[in-house]
Amino acid sequence: MQGYVADSEYGIPTRCPCGGRIIDDVRGKDDYDTLPGKRFFTCKNYKADGFHYRQPWVIGVQEHIERLTKRLEEVELVINWVPEVNNQIERLEVM
Repeated sequence: MQGYVADSEYGIPTRCPCGGRIIDDVRGKDDYDTLPGKRFFTCKNYKADGFHYRQPWVIGVQEHIERLTKRLEEVELVINWVPEVNNQIERLEVM
Protein backbone atom coordinates (compact mmCIF):
# COMPACT_ATOMS: atom_id res chain seq x y z
CA MET A 1 0.00 0.00 0.00
CA GLN A 2 2.91 2.38 0.63
CA GLY A 3 3.71 2.35 -3.09
CA TYR A 4 0.16 3.45 -3.94
CA VAL A 5 0.35 6.31 -1.45
CA ALA A 6 3.73 7.42 -2.79
CA ASP A 7 2.50 7.28 -6.41
CA SER A 8 -0.61 9.30 -5.60
CA GLU A 9 1.40 12.19 -4.16
CA TYR A 10 1.35 14.36 -7.26
CA GLY A 11 0.45 18.02 -7.23
CA ILE A 12 -1.46 19.50 -4.33
CA PRO A 13 -3.17 16.71 -2.39
CA THR A 14 -6.81 17.23 -1.47
CA ARG A 15 -7.37 14.22 0.79
CA CYS A 16 -5.11 11.68 2.44
CA PRO A 17 -5.74 7.98 1.69
CA CYS A 18 -6.67 7.56 5.37
CA GLY A 19 -9.57 9.98 4.78
CA GLY A 20 -7.99 12.78 6.78
CA ARG A 21 -8.01 16.32 5.47
CA ILE A 22 -4.85 18.05 4.27
CA ILE A 23 -3.59 21.02 6.27
CA ASP A 24 -0.85 23.57 5.61
CA ASP A 25 1.93 22.82 8.05
CA VAL A 26 4.95 25.02 8.79
CA ARG A 27 8.06 23.51 10.31
CA GLY A 28 9.08 25.48 13.39
CA LYS A 29 12.62 26.30 14.49
CA ASP A 30 12.45 23.68 17.24
CA ASP A 31 11.64 20.88 14.78
CA TYR A 32 14.74 21.26 12.64
CA ASP A 33 17.81 23.48 12.51
CA THR A 34 17.95 23.57 8.71
CA LEU A 35 15.28 25.41 6.74
CA PRO A 36 13.11 26.64 9.60
CA GLY A 37 9.70 27.70 8.41
CA LYS A 38 9.57 25.21 5.54
CA ARG A 39 5.96 24.58 4.47
CA PHE A 40 4.27 21.21 3.91
CA PHE A 41 0.94 19.79 2.81
CA THR A 42 0.31 17.38 5.67
CA CYS A 43 -2.44 14.97 6.64
CA LYS A 44 -4.20 16.06 9.82
CA ASN A 45 -3.60 12.53 11.21
CA TYR A 46 0.04 12.38 10.06
CA LYS A 47 2.30 9.66 11.44
CA ALA A 48 5.66 8.77 9.88
CA ASP A 49 4.44 5.31 8.83
CA GLY A 50 4.26 5.90 5.05
CA PHE A 51 0.45 5.84 4.87
CA HIS A 52 -0.16 9.57 5.28
CA TYR A 53 0.73 12.59 3.18
CA ARG A 54 3.48 15.00 4.13
CA GLN A 55 4.61 16.71 0.98
CA PRO A 56 6.83 19.80 0.70
CA TRP A 57 4.73 22.79 -0.32
CA VAL A 58 7.12 23.90 -3.07
CA ILE A 59 7.07 20.52 -4.82
CA GLY A 60 3.27 20.27 -4.68
CA VAL A 61 2.80 23.75 -6.10
CA GLN A 62 5.42 23.19 -8.82
CA GLU A 63 3.75 19.96 -9.95
CA HIS A 64 0.34 21.63 -9.90
CA ILE A 65 1.63 24.51 -12.07
CA GLU A 66 3.15 22.01 -14.52
CA ARG A 67 -0.20 20.21 -14.79
CA LEU A 68 -2.04 23.51 -15.33
CA THR A 69 0.52 24.52 -17.98
CA LYS A 70 -0.13 21.30 -19.91
CA ARG A 71 -3.90 21.90 -19.73
CA LEU A 72 -3.39 25.47 -20.93
CA GLU A 73 -1.38 24.24 -23.93
CA GLU A 74 -4.17 21.78 -24.80
CA VAL A 75 -6.80 24.52 -24.56
CA GLU A 76 -4.64 26.80 -26.72
CA LEU A 77 -4.59 24.14 -29.45
CA VAL A 78 -8.38 23.88 -29.34
CA ILE A 79 -8.81 27.66 -29.44
CA ASN A 80 -6.47 27.92 -32.44
CA TRP A 81 -8.53 25.25 -34.20
CA VAL A 82 -11.89 27.05 -33.73
CA PRO A 83 -11.56 29.48 -36.72
CA GLU A 84 -10.88 26.56 -39.05
CA VAL A 85 -13.96 24.73 -37.79
CA ASN A 86 -16.05 27.89 -38.21
CA ASN A 87 -14.86 28.18 -41.84
CA GLN A 88 -15.86 24.58 -42.49
CA ILE A 89 -19.29 25.17 -40.96
CA GLU A 90 -19.82 28.26 -43.12
CA ARG A 91 -18.83 26.32 -46.25
CA LEU A 92 -21.27 23.53 -45.36
CA GLU A 93 -24.08 26.01 -44.73
CA VAL A 94 -23.51 27.59 -48.18
CA MET A 95 -23.88 24.22 -49.91
